[in-house]
Amino acid sequence: ELQTMQQSLAGLFGFLIFRIGSVQAGGMGILGLVLALIGVYGVVSFGASLRTREIGIRVALGAQPLDVLQLILGQGLQLVGAGIVLGLGIAIAISRMLAAGIPLVNGADRGAFAVVAGGLAALALWSCYVPARRATRVPVTTALRHE
Repeated sequence: ELQTMQQSLAGLFGFLIFRIGSVQAGGMGILGLVLALIGVYGVVSFGASLRTREIGIRVALGAQPLDVLQLILGQGLQLVGAGIVLGLGIAIAISRMLAAGIPLVNGADRGAFAVVAGGLAALALWSCYVPARRATRVPVTTALRHE
């Protein structure tokens, strides 16, 4: 039963298997992204809650909400930046190893790496913004009585 590639993919199970595999891989990628964003949100929110007293003192001494927002966002973006740099390094190393062993695999697709890292950074910025915005609304009296 020799068939051309066109005939093989034309059947019910030919193209369908590739489609199911790609949908499954995409779903796993989206699930990983959601879990990463939930983790970033949780870490930044926990860090902001630990600094409630410090934020209250800063606000009592005259800090503006924008200053508090920058403080919490800076903390979160440092973590995200370190993760992106480390992740890009590992991804480039793994893609080069795969390119050496598998023909027709491009190991240096800078555009794809840039788009993924930029998208992750933008979503992580939003994930850090939510707890930072909540930290700016902490009343001074509540923050100073904290603990």
